[in-house]
Amino acid sequence: MSDKEHLLAAQVTAQNDAAAMFAAQKDAVEAAAAEPVTAEDTITAESDLTEAAEAPAEHDPARDAQAAEQSAAKAEFAHKSKIGGQALIEGVMMKGAFRGAMACRLPNGEIDLETWDLPAKFETDPKTGKQRIVRKWYNKIPLVRGCVNFVMSMVDGYRCMMKAAEKQFDEEVDDFCGWKKHEKIDKLSEEQAFEKFQSWFPEYRRNKELEKLKKDKEYQKQGDPDAGTIRARWEYLKKASENYEYEEPSKFEQWVEDKLGDAIFNVFMTIAMILGVVIAFGLFLYLPRLVVSFVKPLTDSQIIKSCAEGLVKIILFVAYMWLTGLGKSIRRTYEYHGAEHKTIACFEAALPLTVENVKKQCRFHPRCGTSFIFLVLLIGIFFGCFNPYKEVVPRVLFGLALLPVIMGVSYELIRIAGRYDNPLTRILSAPGLWMQRITTREPDASQIECAIAAMTPCIPENLEDDIW
Repeated sequence: MSDKEHLLAAQVTAQNDAAAMFAAQKDAVEAAAAEPVTAEDTITAESDLTEAAEAPAEHDPARDAQAAEQSAAKAEFAHKSKIGGQALIEGVMMKGAFRGAMACRLPNGEIDLETWDLPAKFETDPKTGKQRIVRKWYNKIPLVRGCVNFVMSMVDGYRCMMKAAEKQFDEEVDDFCGWKKHEKIDKLSEEQAFEKFQSWFPEYRRNKELEKLKKDKEYQKQGDPDAGTIRARWEYLKKASENYEYEEPSKFEQWVEDKLGDAIFNVFMTIAMILGVVIAFGLFLYLPRLVVSFVKPLTDSQIIKSCAEGLVKIILFVAYMWLTGLGKSIRRTYEYHGAEHKTIACFEAALPLTVENVKKQCRFHPRCGTSFIFLVLLIGIFFGCFNPYKEVVPRVLFGLALLPVIMGVSYELIRIAGRYDNPLTRILSAPGLWMQRITTREPDASQIECAIAAMTPCIPENLEDDIW
């Protein structure tokens, strides 16, 4: 049995012992309450309590040894983890030293888990003789590793976000919801609704198979479903459609879907990504400098101008994150963000990954991406003091050129804040932790289950490979 299994076994045993002791105490109290109490009994009880208070506490050597073993194991396994994550649409993505995983809550209530291996090379440590991970060249160069890792995390995050969005759209469930609305099924009894479903589903299945045959001539038709299959799909689709947000497509949306087919989703998401980049560029790079340029007293000093531009950026960033959090879908994403932080904190505390243990953890984490972005804004104020240009467009282009340097410095600072806990790192982490009060929310049990499902495959067998 491994050390980690010993830790878990010790924790379970301690919990069982505590439950048994509580049950025994409860039975004793109930038995005592059932007997009549006399004045003599009261005096005797008070005397016993006094003697018990004066007597030295008895120690159970076995339990003391078990508690010491548990504390030592917890102290050994508690560490700052390399595992990081990202909140997705109805899910969480995690990345460890050797594996990545994403877990999404599907419309039918099930958790869909997808894992992938991360390439890694090993070498022998000349001091200890143990195997260790070979860091990639860019991870050995300060400032450079911050830019590269930021771009890579953005690419991975976007890929997982697109996958998570696709998983939330179930074509069969969507068609079922549309049929229910068109046929006004909710106004019928269970038997009447199922009778209509028995007529609709086989024809629906045949039409879908014809569509597949047009796309793939080698597709093998499955034939009409039998009575058992129809009943099973009825029960499944009823449950899956309970929390499914159905929106009837407009005539334009229907026309676009007929013309472009399955490619329409990728087209829209690509357009949304491009618009997002353009809006972010204009909102956080161009607009602050434009606003400050109209205030003449602020344009005389480079330092005052940089501070004013930075203040406008921070105000816009905080307002943007707060306003987007008012929407239902983004608010749920913020809840999954909190679940991700709590799960990582639970693992770093060497506690078993259970819903109860994760709930107790803090939802703020110093290595959060929100803290990184906020730190970029603050560091940008310092570097903005060296911007020699006064016109808006040259200042924007110079600031854009400095962005890789700013991200590199911010990454190094966030690494320090994530590795050490002292007054300096707490001051460094404070603004980002305050910001996380907006970008994280308290998760529910189902969201924590997703985070645990994504976290578990990313934990390496050798915890030394996970130390931050």
